[in-house]
Amino acid sequence: MKTTHLLLIAALTLPFLAACKKDEAAAPVATQGAAVPAPTTSDETAWNAYLTDVVKRNLDGAFSTYVYTLPAADTPDFQGYYDRQLEKALGDVQRGGVEGTLLAFGSPNSGKSADLAVAAFTKAAPGSMKGVKVIFIGDAADKDRVEAAVKPSGGNFQFVEAK
Repeated sequence: MKTTHLLLIAALTLPFLAACKKDEAAAPVATQGAAVPAPTTSDETAWNAYLTDVVKRNLDGAFSTYVYTLPAADTPDFQGYYDRQLEKALGDVQRGGVEGTLLAFGSPNSGKSADLAVAAFTKAAPGSMKGVKVIFIGDAADKDRVEAAVKPSGGNFQFVEAK
């Protein structure tokens, strides 16, 4: 009796499942909207939205992301925030990377964000970040020093100008 009951349930649900699969295949693929422009102020919420958008647009198959952000330099306890982010970034970079991971650095203050990225990669073992994408989101003036810090680790450096 149980076997017959299970076969009946399977027979009744199979057409429903097949119909669902057909609908999924016909569903249109969502397209990305317009890029979020870089904020012209140091508003933290606007910067978080911008950095999130940049990271999403540059995932390229990454399945794990780490984003290191800083508030505006005139924020109370900025140094404490910087120190905590540096501690986190240093630990993550020292452990080495796993292929498919994305690390992103960005903030309203490109110079301080570049300082954070450079300092984080001082402890990276040569070749330890192979297969890891490292994005620096900031000013072109800071690009070269961040790229030079990332290069020995074997990380795949990408620069996105904040604009």
